[in-house]
Amino acid sequence: MPASSKLKPSALLTPAALHILMSLAQGVRHGYGIKRDVEVATAGTLHLGPGTLYEAIHRMEAQGWIEEVDRRALRQQPDYDARARYYRLTGAGRDEMEAELARLDEIVKHARKRAIMPGRRGTS
Repeated sequence: MPASSKLKPSALLTPAALHILMSLAQGVRHGYGIKRDVEVATAGTLHLGPGTLYEAIHRMEAQGWIEEVDRRALRQQPDYDARARYYRLTGAGRDEMEAELARLDEIVKHARKRAIMPGRRGTS
């Protein structure tokens, strides 16, 4: 059994949720910073409207995957905005993100192995 199969996400993540977690894996960000980072990372193919973004943030906060950061601790940051709410990834959130990425990686490996998807054939 491959090591990656030991990781099981607790829920299938939407593309928006996965990209938000990956953005926060890079560091603390406020909502607009997450939105910008996701749009850059996806070359604009994933646009997070305010409803989608903040619904996902609230859901992931409730699940303990992300948490709000005390703004006072961030005052020295160059792009600090006193009005913004800042978030960071928790250990549980990192585990969810890694499990989902491993799950997706297994799907891609399977598709390549079956020559359904371009790429290296026969790799596992």
